[in-house]
Amino acid sequence: MKKHTKIYLIGIVLIVALCFGLVYYVFFFNTTKSDNPKLKIANNRPNKRGGEYELFPNGLIYSAPTINKLGKIVDSLNLKYKKCESKYDFTSISQTVGCIVLLEKRRIKQAKRDMMNNISFEDFINKYPKAKFKKEVLILKTKDLNFENKEEVSIDYMDLQDYNAFHIESDEKKWFDKDLQNQWLFKYNKKDEYSDEYIEAFYFPNKFKTVAIPNKYAQKIGYTDCMITPEAAIYKTEQNDSLFRLPDNWMELSKNEKVILLDRMRSTKVVGRCGMDTLPREHAIQIALLAAETANWDVFLIAHLNIMNDRFDRRSDNSITNSLRGTYLKELESLNINVTDLLLGSIFQISNPTNNHYFGNVSRIGRALSETKYRGQVEKAIFEVITDPSVDDYNRFLFYYLFDSYFGYSNENRDKKVSVNKLSVAFKTLPKYFQENFVYKKGDEDF
Repeated sequence: MKKHTKIYLIGIVLIVALCFGLVYYVFFFNTTKSDNPKLKIANNRPNKRGGEYELFPNGLIYSAPTINKLGKIVDSLNLKYKKCESKYDFTSISQTVGCIVLLEKRRIKQAKRDMMNNISFEDFINKYPKAKFKKEVLILKTKDLNFENKEEVSIDYMDLQDYNAFHIESDEKKWFDKDLQNQWLFKYNKKDEYSDEYIEAFYFPNKFKTVAIPNKYAQKIGYTDCMITPEAAIYKTEQNDSLFRLPDNWMELSKNEKVILLDRMRSTKVVGRCGMDTLPREHAIQIALLAAETANWDVFLIAHLNIMNDRFDRRSDNSITNSLRGTYLKELESLNINVTDLLLGSIFQISNPTNNHYFGNVSRIGRALSETKYRGQVEKAIFEVITDPSVDDYNRFLFYYLFDSYFGYSNENRDKKVSVNKLSVAFKTLPKYFQENFVYKKGDEDF
């Protein structure tokens, strides 16, 4: 075994040991004495709602007076939504059905030259029989800002079951508007001490296109936007590194004092050390509690949705503690929010979102909706998107995975019995190339 490999394995073992030590400390020490009696991780007796946070007498993580206060804000927002535009202009992500190729070890440079000379796909496959390929896959083209805040174009093979699916990124903006039909786009990797030489490529027999989101679904996106104003942000622009916790007596403070506390907590963004580090979620619930108490609706809803979607920065993460991270859908349903439209509106992927549009996590939203009291409404709405050919392929696929996650987390025996049939019916309406390429592996639901 190479020296660097041994060091790597030792490092992995140390990180795992540290994480287990951390979770042991949190669960067996911090839970016996909390800085905040209204905010603590439950002992080893998790209730039906996940056991993360202590509940108020109303069975929620927010008190009854707070829920009443928030409910009045929701009522006014619902009225505002009714006065909003009845027609929305949202379009899908740019997409096409194309080919992917992987050639390893032999004749790589020759293959690279052939691609540069724009060899046809069929001729390439005949010339390089050792190449691995798929003829019909969904490929996405998007523009975004990278970590340096520079605009970047990304071409991605849409494989929700593989975090490491093939993609190519470039700061050449012309890629986005360029007609790539009947052309190659490749990534060449030189041989080094860690990997062999290989070339991986896209071939585009068709043009990229965007599709208008049908208005009945666009209205759900609009409802999501209506619930969160475009200028809203959970964290302040200027951040500091000091972690601040709520004092024991925070419930007794005046509204003005709570506002000051909230402002201070929003000036700190917590990054988790690993998946077992509960601090990011603890920090978020403290922000949500203060925002709810002070009727700061935007900050409250973003914080609560972040908890639901588990949207936190961690240096590393794993699926071991996922089941302990609750979604807290019941709190939103108690506020007279149209939860179905709010959450489904966050699932649609669009190329022209409004500023600050909230995008949800497919697996987490599926888990949250599995706890809804409006099961019939939710199932009908999801099924409608999957089976509607006027919806772009990418969003239909996302909603299929959402449906799969929803049924996977359902606890009722009735739902388990009907889920296979409903998923099967929905699956058969999807494009043939998706059906032929789809291989479901349990445990790969986090997209």
